[in-house]
Amino acid sequence: MPIKLFDSLSREIRELRPSHADGVYRFYNCGPTVYAPAHIGNFRTFVVNDVLRRLLDLEFGPGKVKHVRNLTDVDDKTIKRARDEGRPLGNVTQQWTDKFHADCAALNCLPPHEEPRAADPKYLREQVSMIDVLLKKGNAYRSPDGSVYFKVSSFENYGRLSRVKERELQLGFALAGKSQAADADEKEDGSDFALWKAWKPDDGPNKWPGPRGAAEGRPGWHIECSAMSKAILGETIDLHTGGIDLLFPHHENEIAQSECCNGQQFSRHWYHSEHLLVDGKKMSKSLGNLYTLDELVAKGFSPMALRYALLMGHPRKQLNFSLDSMHAAESALATLRNYRASLLEKTSAAENVFTPVLTALNDELNTPAAFGALFSIVNRKDSGVDRASFDQVMFALGFDLSMPAAATAEVPSAITSLAAQRWAAKQAKDFAAADALRKELAAAGWSMLDSKTDYKLEPLKKA
Repeated sequence: MPIKLFDSLSREIRELRPSHADGVYRFYNCGPTVYAPAHIGNFRTFVVNDVLRRLLDLEFGPGKVKHVRNLTDVDDKTIKRARDEGRPLGNVTQQWTDKFHADCAALNCLPPHEEPRAADPKYLREQVSMIDVLLKKGNAYRSPDGSVYFKVSSFENYGRLSRVKERELQLGFALAGKSQAADADEKEDGSDFALWKAWKPDDGPNKWPGPRGAAEGRPGWHIECSAMSKAILGETIDLHTGGIDLLFPHHENEIAQSECCNGQQFSRHWYHSEHLLVDGKKMSKSLGNLYTLDELVAKGFSPMALRYALLMGHPRKQLNFSLDSMHAAESALATLRNYRASLLEKTSAAENVFTPVLTALNDELNTPAAFGALFSIVNRKDSGVDRASFDQVMFALGFDLSMPAAATAEVPSAITSLAAQRWAAKQAKDFAAADALRKELAAAGWSMLDSKTDYKLEPLKKA
């Protein structure tokens, strides 16, 4: 069952196969910027990539997959956080790196085989070396302040990934971030992007020796992935992944600088997962719908339920997350736990009845189809089901059924009484009284989630 995946560059569904003589599949995905906790939108991408990594491990076998995920530990955000908190940059980024790793472990994500950091001296040298080559080839230039910029006009194929039109480049870069506007006076063209940023007082002690003829400073955001990917995986990799928000300009810029520097195709395949919405809206702090894993755990949900909820939709389509989806995920996981327990004493069957689940996953990571196939089998309650095959499917999806289920919040007796009164009023079709009691519950910090036959109490999220 070969793995087939949509390629963002060719706009075709293509089979994943290693291209190097050693048979090792080289896989790079963009990691987090470690200045704050990752939110659930970030983790949708990381969980999708984890399922892909697991499928590659199953397809190619031990030692035949090389997975690299970077950490951005020097940029405007990390430096600002360090400055605001009066702490060394390394202390801040290590704190949030540790938190990211803890969240990944809670979500049962496999660690990458290597996880390079942009500010690691080894990889800083790699970035400077690439910039030196680009300067020598005429693909980059030094600005008056000692920064270095990539000359977009020097790369004929710029825009082939995002299909950005030439007349839209200026607008596209202006929308990509405030840093573009801040650097505008130093560029020869508005579409050019920073490879090396000259030191400014706001950067504090965070500066390193630059490329030839450039000022002390720090690398631009885009060059780090090109340099670290090259250093670990070589000039051409098999697959590069990330969220759809990285397609332009980050991944577009990676292609340009890598292919101009190396004279080789950068990545044979590109894959991007779509945005996560919350209650039908884009996540934002102002709307109060930007959740972290810790916030959901505090509401009584398990990390495994979040993993399940993040896989409910097809990765290439926007997924609408809600607390209702978390309840549904907890229920589904309970069903899977009970099902596995029923298999413990059974012998293996000759036929793998779970093949349709893996087939769906190998077909463009179609997780909704995989879930459908899985529960069709579970609900049949066939005898003699192969337990080892069920565990293989759980591995592919990353569900560790031994992890604790959702914690049950302790409900005060007064709240229990109000809930019982409201449920009775609703059953009696006294909707005015039911609404009034719901408001009392909300004022006391509790929500009441109704089903057809029952209800559940849940503490409200604090503002």
